[in-house]
Amino acid sequence: MMTTLEPRDVPPRLATGAFILNSGLGKLKADEETAQGVHGMACIAYPFLKRIEAKRFTRLLGLTEMTVGGTLLCPFVPTRLAGLVLTGFSSGLLGLYLRVPGMREPGSLRPTRNGTPLAKDSWMLAIGLGFLSADAHWAGALASRCPRRRSRG
Repeated sequence: MMTTLEPRDVPPRLATGAFILNSGLGKLKADEETAQGVHGMACIAYPFLKRIEAKRFTRLLGLTEMTVGGTLLCPFVPTRLAGLVLTGFSSGLLGLYLRVPGMREPGSLRPTRNGTPLAKDSWMLAIGLGFLSADAHWAGALASRCPRRRSRG
């Protein structure tokens, strides 16, 4: 089944994809100090990541971001699939915001000054969920308008 890219999906895919791709490219060039910082924050939220060396982790994260960004930017990737990838990726990033101390106001979801850069991941999650639900909504709307043929017994 061939799906076309809907015009309504182009702006959020371009903006989000370019943002994530650029972030990934930056991580590929990260120095040791930056890698230690990125890895350290990730290990607070996800302790199992301590087993991976900081520079390697940062490189893998950069490659992952490039893959997610590229998925969003490729017009032949269905928006629903791009939304699924973005939703999964941004959910993991939002975990940093929720788990790392000092990112939120005490007893609140409101970001602190330090948490504001991570709070933007909530927008990426919303965009990903929007891609999933919009496609599901339109598919359902079309299906309800097109009566199915009854099979003849």
